[in-house]
Amino acid sequence: MNSPLKFNVAQLLRANTFEQREQTGPAPERIGLEMIAIPKGSEITVEADFTPLGEGLMVDARITGTLEGECARCLQPLQRPLDLKVSQVFAISEDFISGDPAEEGEDVPAVVGEEIDLLQTVIDEAGMVLPFAPTCENGCDITTPEGVEVGTSGEEEEHVDPRWSGLEKFL
Repeated sequence: MNSPLKFNVAQLLRANTFEQREQTGPAPERIGLEMIAIPKGSEITVEADFTPLGEGLMVDARITGTLEGECARCLQPLQRPLDLKVSQVFAISEDFISGDPAEEGEDVPAVVGEEIDLLQTVIDEAGMVLPFAPTCENGCDITTPEGVEVGTSGEEEEHVDPRWSGLEKFL
């Protein structure tokens, strides 16, 4: 299965010019959070702009597809359109970044075998922008059982915790 998030950049590296590309295909794995994500195999479209930076390559991409999940309130199935934008710099050579040494965990992804893979960048961005607890767009259609009033607990509102009764003299 070819991933639409992988791009062969061999010609781009030789030409050293700006280029735009679009690829459509199945998602190589589930992308998203527990309650809402793009399922593995679901069709996604990637529109990418490639900008050479000397020893690096800047990629600005727009990923579109359909999110599937369930409402955190009523657990009904959800389907929503996804429009995700990512930007990532890929190192062409080890000498790409000079200056202060990078902190641990801040490695710049590299062009591997004349290919770049946006998968991890898209996973990271989806984790940051997708709702942790998605809900129905127009509110949930949950029916209230007969005899139950919404918003009341059935207890007296003036119930005072006996542990705090000593503070009443200060009121």
